[in-house]
Amino acid sequence: MNGANGVQGSLMRAMRGPILLITVGTLFAIDHVGPYAFSTTWPALLIVIGVMKLLERATASAS
Repeated sequence: MNGANGVQGSLMRAMRGPILLITVGTLFAIDHVGPYAFSTTWPALLIVIGVMKLLERATASAS
């Protein structure tokens, strides 16, 4: 890794865990308080993971 793109890639990898934890926490909060059950909102996890992977690849390919 070199330059700004290496830093961006490292930042994306470092943010992956916290963003997934926030997403899971939000989905459980919606399950507990809101009208939707976790069994209907879990696909949002796949969407978030996919977006994070796309962003990681975009920063990696820019280098």
